[in-house]
Amino acid sequence: MTPIRVWAPEARQVECVVGADHHRMTSEPGGWWSWTPAGDGRIDYLLSVDGGDPVPDPRSAWLPRGVHGPSRTFDATAFDWTDDDWRGPREGRGTLGAVFYELHVGTFTRPGTLVSAIGHLDHLVDLGVDVVELMPVAAFGGSHGWGYDGVQPYAVHQAYGGPLAFQVFVDACHARGLGVCLDVVYNHVGPVGNYLPTFGPYFTEGDATPWGAAVNLDGPGSSEVRRWVVDNALRWFRDFHVDALRLDAVHALHDESPIHILAELSDETAALAEQLGRPLDLIAESDLNDPSMVSPTAAGGRGMTAQWDDDIHHALHVTLTGERQGYYADFAGGTEAWPEGTPLRVLAKTLTEAFLHDGRPSTFRGKVWGAPVDRETVSGHRFLAYLQNHDQVGNRAAGDRINETISPGQQAIGAALYLLSPYTPMIFMGEEWRASTPFQFFTSFDDQWLADAVRKGRREEFAAYGWAAEDVPDPQDPATWSGSVLNWAERGTPGHTEMLEFYRELTKTRRREPDLAAGDLLATTVELDETAGWVVMHRGRVHVVCNLGPRSRTVPLPDLVVDRVLVSWGRAPIVDEHGVQLDGHDVAVIRSV
Repeated sequence: MTPIRVWAPEARQVECVVGADHHRMTSEPGGWWSWTPAGDGRIDYLLSVDGGDPVPDPRSAWLPRGVHGPSRTFDATAFDWTDDDWRGPREGRGTLGAVFYELHVGTFTRPGTLVSAIGHLDHLVDLGVDVVELMPVAAFGGSHGWGYDGVQPYAVHQAYGGPLAFQVFVDACHARGLGVCLDVVYNHVGPVGNYLPTFGPYFTEGDATPWGAAVNLDGPGSSEVRRWVVDNALRWFRDFHVDALRLDAVHALHDESPIHILAELSDETAALAEQLGRPLDLIAESDLNDPSMVSPTAAGGRGMTAQWDDDIHHALHVTLTGERQGYYADFAGGTEAWPEGTPLRVLAKTLTEAFLHDGRPSTFRGKVWGAPVDRETVSGHRFLAYLQNHDQVGNRAAGDRINETISPGQQAIGAALYLLSPYTPMIFMGEEWRASTPFQFFTSFDDQWLADAVRKGRREEFAAYGWAAEDVPDPQDPATWSGSVLNWAERGTPGHTEMLEFYRELTKTRRREPDLAAGDLLATTVELDETAGWVVMHRGRVHVVCNLGPRSRTVPLPDLVVDRVLVSWGRAPIVDEHGVQLDGHDVAVIRSV
């Protein structure tokens, strides 16, 4: 049987506890300890350091009884994969330029499991999705939660089905031509079930993240902590056949080492991709607006394949909703970031240059922020664009989706602009049919003090924005989770099916038209009229014509000879020598000769 090994550099003795039996582990070089069980069957075990309380393994693959219970051995090589011919997303072209779909396993279906999610994969194929992006599946305290307070990054949350179910899910995705991107969190761990300090210096006392102590990436003992991180990432690629990882909040990775942890991870991922013969991608969530994030490590960059781009979301959101509080303020223009700017001009900038804050002052942050993207050398595909995601919905007080605020036509405009942009687009689950269910922040902590702290913190956070405490959903109330589960029956009903069909047509159009499939930022231009309220995004011969106003209007296109209308939201647009006549809150995608 494979030995059980654990790193505990300061321990005098470590025991592997199996039931009532305590087995002394053997000391190995580098602070490691090992013990090899007899036989080949699964065993449940805990680890005791210097006679302390037995706790789970820091590299637990399986925690069938939760984060406080014993680790269970798991042979990741035993699964009978059927994806031997899998070359990677889009027949080996990778994730850049693919259509992503972000989902949360626990609310994607009523059972909230990986196996039940398989039942809706054909819907994603029909929608035109290329890559399924899962919010974190690492084990966390309680049954329901977003997953960003995970404490066991090697284990798959038992309520979702455990590690075998994840292998089954990935295999089912690949069978349908869908890639899989997994959201992982390496900057901190959650408050419930964190036994890592029992074993070694996994955290640093000098730094902290907004969510807890920072992972030790550059202090004493950090070499093995870094391996704990990198090995985890490579394991998802190798043993679970995942195609990409989304790295949560990489700006919170405190690392002053000569080689940053992201660059190290990038280089090792590239080596594994060559070994496996398929593309493996790393996608960062970064608040830094720094193009070096997606620059090669050989050029001094972090080597990420792509990064989420909140600036595009913020510009779309402000343009469509008119909201301008908090971090939205700069995106309405008229601030220190862009004194002469307006929402439409900010939108035009983000659609063509990726960032608003690219060396401009950020009023929300109180400092100059970001750096410009070199549009000649950097593909737009290296930035993910979206109208919604789990943060931008779930971090609203009531978890309300954008369709609660804007008309169907306005959503159609936003969808057309980001899905047909030069960026890599990402749809948030249910967005495609204008889902009525919210996506609220929910937890299920058993510790009363922690449950109360979460409630209090959530209410205080939104009190600053004028929300009454009773109007902020209780994260601990099971109804908060239950009310966030998608209602799949809506898809075929009036008010929902029309949007679903429009999204399908947009993804088909993106695939069919070479100018839309390209990530060339220099080939993307935007015309606008702030007074009349129209915007046109030009992408080679394809033009996304938007009437943002509530009344019918003709958008002039004097220099274009229209070949055909590729897709439109409302009534068929009237196209003549004067331009494109659209209803209020309407959009048409046309191709010119």
